[in-house]
Amino acid sequence: FLDYLATGKLEPAALAEVVEGIVAGCHQAGCALLGGETAEMPGFYGPGEYDLAGFCVGVVEKSQILAGSQVQLGDRVIGLASSGVHSNGFSLVRKVVAEGQRPDGGTGYRWDEVVPTLSDLSLANVLLTPTRIYVDPVLKARREGLAIHGMAHITGGGLPENLPRCLGPDQSIQLEVGSWPVLPVFSWLAQAGEVPESALYDTFNMGIGFALVVPANHVDQTLAWLAQHQVAAYAIGEVVAGSGQVMGLPD
Repeated sequence: FLDYLATGKLEPAALAEVVEGIVAGCHQAGCALLGGETAEMPGFYGPGEYDLAGFCVGVVEKSQILAGSQVQLGDRVIGLASSGVHSNGFSLVRKVVAEGQRPDGGTGYRWDEVVPTLSDLSLANVLLTPTRIYVDPVLKARREGLAIHGMAHITGGGLPENLPRCLGPDQSIQLEVGSWPVLPVFSWLAQAGEVPESALYDTFNMGIGFALVVPANHVDQTLAWLAQHQVAAYAIGEVVAGSGQVMGLPD
């Protein structure tokens, strides 16, 4: 993994916190932090502003690549639970915090505010809950021989944009909305921001951060294995004939 941090004025304490978080993420993913770059650009970034990016590179045996050809009609989709908003949709999140409707008729929230119906933590802590990293359980599942035909990381664009990436030609996914718990943070964003349900699914992970496609007769085995490894997971859909759509989501 390599990281890049740019800011107007380097604050050593803030840099240490950022690097500490990156190290923790690398540890969870089992990858090495090889280095990175830090840039000071006064006049370009305002006080307290910074830009953080990173990337990782890995290798895989050609015989182990999952590129859609293994996915079959009738395969089932298993969704692995997310920890919250993760790292996507924050333009909308910031707008809801700044302009959202309050129960008393007012508008706007403070980041340090506690919303009792959501959590006893501050809004910032809830919305910035660290992204769940799925590398360890997914690699273990592959190494232990679980039958996995496809995988999809649910990032920007939510389920409708990311699930089709694991499919082969002439395939779609029929989701069963309601087959997994939607986290309270998404209900709060919908209510406070008056966000239509369809827009929520187009923007956020809605409680599913990663998806596995497995044969129908391996669903119970896969769910049991994930439960043994403390990974909350749900059977959420099926591969059907189609042209790359995700069906069953709110209009």
